[in-house]
This record gives sequence, C-alpha cells and structure tokens, in this order.
Amino acid sequence: MNVTPTPIAGVMLVETPLREDHRGAFGRLYCDRELADLAGTRRIVQINQSRTREAGAVRGLHFQHAPHAEMKFVRCLRGRVWDVAVDLRAGSSTFLRWHAQELRADRHAMLVIPEGCAHGFQVLEADSELLYLHTAHYDPDAEGGLRHDDPRLAIAWPLPVADLSERDRAHPLLSPDFAGLDV
Repeated sequence: MNVTPTPIAGVMLVETPLREDHRGAFGRLYCDRELADLAGTRRIVQINQSRTREAGAVRGLHFQHAPHAEMKFVRCLRGRVWDVAVDLRAGSSTFLRWHAQELRADRHAMLVIPEGCAHGFQVLEADSELLYLHTAHYDPDAEGGLRHDDPRLAIAWPLPVADLSERDRAHPLLSPDFAGLDV
C-alpha cells in the first residue's frame, strides 16, 4: 500500500495496487499491519456502504463529536466521486481548510480522514458507490454537520449541486466564533 500525505495533517491517500491476470484481478482493501502507522491502536468497528443515484448529488459534510469522533477510510467501489475532508480541529495549522480527492473505482485508492475532520462528497458519475470503514460506532446524538455551501469553507464543488438530503440542507453555517472541535 502506498500512503501519500495531503496538505491537511492526518488526511492521507492510500493507493492499493491490483494483481491482474487472465482470470481478473485481486486487491487488498485494508491491512491493519500496513496501515498501523495511520490507524495506531484504533480498530475498525463499523463498515458502511452508500450508493448515490444522481451525478452532482452531494452527501455531507458529516462528523461525530468527541467522545464518538471517528477516523474514516473511504473507498469508491463503483463510479467516481469528489471526496472532501474539512479540518475542524481546534488549534490545527490547517483549521477550516479542505482537501478534495477524486476517488474512482478503477484507481483502487482510499482517502483516510482523521477524527476532527468533516467528510462529504459529490458524485461525478451516476450510481456511484462508496465503502466506509469507521473506527467508532455511529451515535445519532454525537453527529454534526456543515453546509456544503458554507462561505467560510468556500468549497469549489466541480459540478452544480443536483441533490441534497433534507438533513444536509438543515446543517448550520459555521458561526463567526467557531474555534474548532476538541478531539
């Protein structure tokens, strides 16, 4: 596995090569030994999958508050998405900066998003599917979210936003005095 840092500390791109032959292909999705430097003592406790029908749809930006903050490993299984991580960590040198990475089913890479970062994505190809590995269980009382169009973030979504859930529409804008999350 090839691990490449992004401009946001702790957000990493992990590329996993495929072995191909006349029968097809084989690839490793996750390896605790190879990713030990990233995961530390965390363990994967929940695995989720999403499918989004419409190109241009945005999901997120989501996070969980401490003590339920989670690290996510996000991989595209079908189609293409523009995956975004936003640094919300109090005191971080990249506070309120975002990083986006195109994830494609044919490129065999995943984005690692640490605790204290919000996550969202825009679908670039209809019927795209994502696989998420989480280091904390989902807790509805700990969920948080940001608006995709928050002017303090100024995320440059590559396509016009075609679809948002009611939940994601209802996320608040960041308040001027937002100082970050403690993780």
